[in-house]
Amino acid sequence: MNKGEIGTEKIFTVVVCGATASGKTALAVRLAESFNGEIIGADSMQVYKGMDIATAKPTVEELRGVKHHLIDFLEPHEPFSVADYVDLAREKIAEVAASGKLPIIAGGTGLYINSLIDNIEFPEIKADMTFRKEMQSLANEKGAAYLLEKLREIDPVTAEALHENNVKRVIRALEVFHVTGKTMSELKELSRLEPSPYEPLMLAIDFPREKLYERIDKRVNEMLNSGLLAEAESFFAAHRGEPRHADSLPSNVEKSHATSAQAIGYKELFPYFNEEADLSECIANLKQSTKNYAKRQLTWFKKDKRIHFLKVENTEEAGENEFFEKIFKKAEILLKKYGNLI
Repeated sequence: MNKGEIGTEKIFTVVVCGATASGKTALAVRLAESFNGEIIGADSMQVYKGMDIATAKPTVEELRGVKHHLIDFLEPHEPFSVADYVDLAREKIAEVAASGKLPIIAGGTGLYINSLIDNIEFPEIKADMTFRKEMQSLANEKGAAYLLEKLREIDPVTAEALHENNVKRVIRALEVFHVTGKTMSELKELSRLEPSPYEPLMLAIDFPREKLYERIDKRVNEMLNSGLLAEAESFFAAHRGEPRHADSLPSNVEKSHATSAQAIGYKELFPYFNEEADLSECIANLKQSTKNYAKRQLTWFKKDKRIHFLKVENTEEAGENEFFEKIFKKAEILLKKYGNLI
């Protein structure tokens, strides 16, 4: 069986993407078991050690012996960029393919997935710390939404892909234009001149929106029962520091942990630890934040016409096991067809 290529020198890869709580890990593990694969994570928060429950990091039981790369390897204070992810993921895909196994990329961070699959190069652009401080001050004074609107005026494509709370990446996109005179989206297009080394089969599980939101509510409840509150409080206590300037984090979360502290499941609970809000209010905000995130993920992935959205009719009648068995069968048919794995 040809598990590394599909008729060309390109590496055949399976991408399991989509919204949070849609069952990406379960599908990726099942495909890896059936087609001798290994999983390369594509989640911007699962890379951090100790952040297990909040990021829905797959457990040993859920992985069922399948090797999983690029999760749980960074300390929360360590910076990690899209470019860092692409470099590491390329190495892992090459290693997995060279060993005769099928590389399966699984996760919900669309920017990571597209940057990897589309072979986007990230030129080294010198940082302008003075400009960054100016933009941060502007965000503090006028709000994160103002900064995103400023980016939208020069680079609407990049602005559309970012949320206003992601101040760090909004500032970086503004900085790129300030330093180079080219927008980030223009640089990405130029980087695509080099063809991708991958032949991806892209899959996502297509839940009706209401059903997905029910799954999110259920997952949050399960996270709380599994110890989310203790995990978030431990993070909160361990990483206090000097006041930050970013509006999106409480003042007693250390500057160096700005990225990891943005994890949904932590930042919504910080007001409770600060005695600024009731726990029930924070949990409601957590559920809503997760739904908002899922909506943004769906908006991102729906734009990619390469993705096969796997759907099962009459989901109300099908039990969990029956539903995912049908989803797997649909994915199996596509994989055999596109990967020549019969």
